[in-house]
Amino acid sequence: MPSVMKICVWVLALNLALLPSLHASVIGTSKPAEAITADRIAELPSKDRAAWSAYLERSQKQRQADQATLAAERKPGAPLSPIAKEGFAGRSMPLDRPSAWYASPEAQHIAQTILSFQTPAGGWSKNLDMTGPVRVPGQGYTTDNLNQHPSPSDFDTPRDLKWNYVGTLDNDATTTEIRFLALAASAAPEHAQQYKASILKGIHYLLHAQFPNGGWPQVWPLEGGYHDGITYNDNAVTQAAELLTAVSSGQPPYAFVPADLRRQSAAAAAHALDCILRTQVVLQGHRTIWAQQHDALTLAPTTARNYEPIALATGESAALLIYLMQIPHPSPQVVASVEAGVAWLKSHAIYGQQWIGGRETSEGRHLVPASGAGPLWSRYYSIQTEQPIFGDRDKTIHDTVTELSAERRNGYQWYGNGPQKALEDYAAWNNRHASK
Repeated sequence: MPSVMKICVWVLALNLALLPSLHASVIGTSKPAEAITADRIAELPSKDRAAWSAYLERSQKQRQADQATLAAERKPGAPLSPIAKEGFAGRSMPLDRPSAWYASPEAQHIAQTILSFQTPAGGWSKNLDMTGPVRVPGQGYTTDNLNQHPSPSDFDTPRDLKWNYVGTLDNDATTTEIRFLALAASAAPEHAQQYKASILKGIHYLLHAQFPNGGWPQVWPLEGGYHDGITYNDNAVTQAAELLTAVSSGQPPYAFVPADLRRQSAAAAAHALDCILRTQVVLQGHRTIWAQQHDALTLAPTTARNYEPIALATGESAALLIYLMQIPHPSPQVVASVEAGVAWLKSHAIYGQQWIGGRETSEGRHLVPASGAGPLWSRYYSIQTEQPIFGDRDKTIHDTVTELSAERRNGYQWYGNGPQKALEDYAAWNNRHASK
């Protein structure tokens, strides 16, 4: 009997010791995502190593070529040109104007600016205001994309502070430039040859940047860190696949693309779909949704910026589901993926709560009870508990949004109703494609 009592006392003490950690404001710490390296590739199954080694070598050579091209433009001793004007790039390259507008001087200036900022690899950087001045020889290909709120061991710090995001799919970059040039080429025959050459270079960029498993990194040539991950954030993978699908159709405005390149584009889009299906997170034997980024070599969910932990990401997942529902003749695998993802979003919707406040309020952004409100979703859900989690700049992970620093709580969209669009699309899609 005494031994039993001792065991009970020990168990009670252990539970009491664990209790604070179960309800602590900090429930974990994010670790940096791993880059694609030769050492990591050497650990892959032998059948996969050659393709990944060739990919890494291609990236390294292209980065060197990009840097050498810029260096050759710069005259020794001459002052460097000012950094490019920053702006919301997507708004400076509208894709929804009447066709005649793309022949206007305004649109043609944008097109010429786009041409000037295309990297030697064929891509573009992000956050460039394409309504601004044309790039001059020797000027960098990017604006200032460095983190304006640096923190210790910042996951976003590039290896070279003067060379980052030189070619990216982040913030709708590269795919938007290609689409704009296609519209401009159709509207201005006198410049069409020039624009088409840039488009073809951009298509080759997408094909060269695609991973052997079908995904795309955020930045290419590779920059290291989380930028090397399969990036669903900002719809990087799906926008690349959608563009290549349009190219493969042979229809305007891409009818000029050679047949062989159209076939390569179709194969790349199909490969991207396979990657999407393979990365859907499976928990306890059931498909759920996706992470913001997945490790390129393992396909496992990974971190991004300091405050973006390993987690199920609702916004990116909703966009992926919408993409899958747009496939004209979905396979049984696609149908199963959509049904599982939608079911997960439905089961994790939040009702009766409203996300309010902001920087200008003393309380900051927070949830409040609101009758009839919803659905609402947290941006991130723990892969372990499938409950909302939140990250801070110091890499700490929390289970309560109000525990975050004021800067991060007010400066990030921790809750939103974006996934509702996927559920609305599903209602119509379900009538046509749901499994019996």
